[in-house]
Amino acid sequence: MNGGEVAEAPADPPPSLEWKFSQVFGERTAGEELQEDLGSGVDSVVHVMVMLPVEIVSSNLANQLREEQRVDIISAIEFDKTGDHLATGDRGGRVVLFERTDTKDHGGGRRDLERMDCAISRHPEFRYKTEFQSHEPEFDYLKSLEIEEKINKIRWCQTANGALFLLSTNDKTIKYWKVQEKKVKKISEMNIDLSKAVGNGGVASSSVSSSSRSYLANGGYPDRSSNYLSNDFSFPPGGIPSLHLPVVTSHETSLVARCRRVYAHAHDYHINSISNNSDGETFISADDLRINLWNLEISNQSFNIVDVKPANMEDLTEVITSAEFHPSHCNMLAYSSSKGSIRLIDLRQSALCDTHSKFKAESKSKGATVPMELLKLWDINMDSGPVSTFQVQEYLRPKLCDLYENDSIFDKFECCLSGDGLRVATGSYSNLFRVFGCAAGSTEATTLEASKNPMRRQVPIPARPSRSLGSITRVVRRDLSGEKENGNRKVRGSNCLWIQDLAREKEMELEKLEDLRELKAQESMRMENSYDFTTKLLHLAWHPTENSIACAAANSLYMYYA
Repeated sequence: MNGGEVAEAPADPPPSLEWKFSQVFGERTAGEELQEDLGSGVDSVVHVMVMLPVEIVSSNLANQLREEQRVDIISAIEFDKTGDHLATGDRGGRVVLFERTDTKDHGGGRRDLERMDCAISRHPEFRYKTEFQSHEPEFDYLKSLEIEEKINKIRWCQTANGALFLLSTNDKTIKYWKVQEKKVKKISEMNIDLSKAVGNGGVASSSVSSSSRSYLANGGYPDRSSNYLSNDFSFPPGGIPSLHLPVVTSHETSLVARCRRVYAHAHDYHINSISNNSDGETFISADDLRINLWNLEISNQSFNIVDVKPANMEDLTEVITSAEFHPSHCNMLAYSSSKGSIRLIDLRQSALCDTHSKFKAESKSKGATVPMELLKLWDINMDSGPVSTFQVQEYLRPKLCDLYENDSIFDKFECCLSGDGLRVATGSYSNLFRVFGCAAGSTEATTLEASKNPMRRQVPIPARPSRSLGSITRVVRRDLSGEKENGNRKVRGSNCLWIQDLAREKEMELEKLEDLRELKAQESMRMENSYDFTTKLLHLAWHPTENSIACAAANSLYMYYA
């Protein structure tokens, strides 16, 4: 008061969100998959069933089923900037587009929205829009290497004239796609009487002439000498009323995907990420050792801006795992490495950005951490350490040897940030994903399962056992007896009671911490025993403006909202 500034009280963290199931695409049970694929494949193998044993036929069918199911696994997912479109890519090289429909159905005028006292709580709904084959399997003859068609990343580009633009990449080749609606043109008002048509378009009679003379099959006269039109033939001044010229009309529209650019032969190693620049003209592509800068309109030339390949490959200690442009500053980008470090670079410093402007990594004195266990939130203006650290899969530490043996140690779980920056989400095994609160003081940590009942894997927090008050009562009785025996000890007794209350509060806090540790240990043990490491949720995306998450579990796309 007294002319000084009043310090604002810290804002309370937002409450935890209650996630609900929205919809799912491509969910099928194992029995349905088997029945459907068997129906299509039984004709192709029925001729060998007589010659081959049943075991061989069953094995061939099983291999065919596994291969068909493998190509359907979703390998990339991305919202556009508006959140009205969603793109997914799979191992078969296909890109599937979805569009939001509930905003169109419930959209109203500005005046109608201003009259409402509260915001509309819509249930987000998407529908299938179109799909196209982005990549095909290839073979590198120089290196004798097969290049699979799996889509590694998808990035939306700026829209123009109602058309959608996006980038998709596999291990070696990046493609720039344009998807737009085109009208289907049809020829109508033909000068043919369809009711009198004969065969495949043959005409029995014509409306040009009213003569009773018969026509040939090709439309000519039997007697060409007497009825053949000469070169000096002229139409009458009023024209021929019965002659109708064909008219091209368009009533229907269809979505057409066209590849505008192909960016190839620029990476010797597998491409792991692509990122659009905020200038709308350039993008970067990163593989294990290099990062290249491209112009969207130039496909035969790129600039190498980061190269971490050593002169001797035996000296290689880390590789690039991801690269991303700054969302608003076109000159800033960041890339991460397999050592868990993040490097920020500025394109204005030099053409070859071998020297980073900022370096983010934990100090070695704090001990090494397994990246799969932790999710860390960094501030680019604070180099001392992460802002927050979240325990995602702490139960994996005893299982590291098993994960290494089955190559699961190399699984890359994507993370996504909400549009308001208050929450972050990442995937886990057993088709689970976790949502954490990033705000100061937030304790939100929700575990969800990619199913129609996302909350069924929640662990109920047991009520803390009630503590006996016998010791507290004894303290009070001792203090009261002291007051009765000697009045001078009245103040001392009250002080003793106050100290005992503080000790009790401290003891309760310690007990609460012990209960939390015990609960975490029980949950970790339960997860360690119940987790399925063969099912993993690697890809998920957060809606840019709403609390809505789309996640991919094998070949199914699940969507949730809060």
